[in-house]
Amino acid sequence: MPKAFVLMNAELGSEDALVGELKKMDGVKEVYQVYGVYDIVAMVEADTMEKVKEAVTWKLRKLNGVKSTLTMIVME
Repeated sequence: MPKAFVLMNAELGSEDALVGELKKMDGVKEVYQVYGVYDIVAMVEADTMEKVKEAVTWKLRKLNGVKSTLTMIVME
């Protein structure tokens, strides 16, 4: 099943709200708040790679409080 890991930088103070929103989204299977260069790591999984790309582009990246993302698509 196609999947990707999305590393996210969040606006200061918006991390908890973003994690809560991500956990409610279809296709987001795991979410972690992390220390380091990025603030949040989310794993997105869907039936097709096109659906994974749509979720990242049109849902995750559009959330309020998201400053930037880095998407790593898992090789099959």
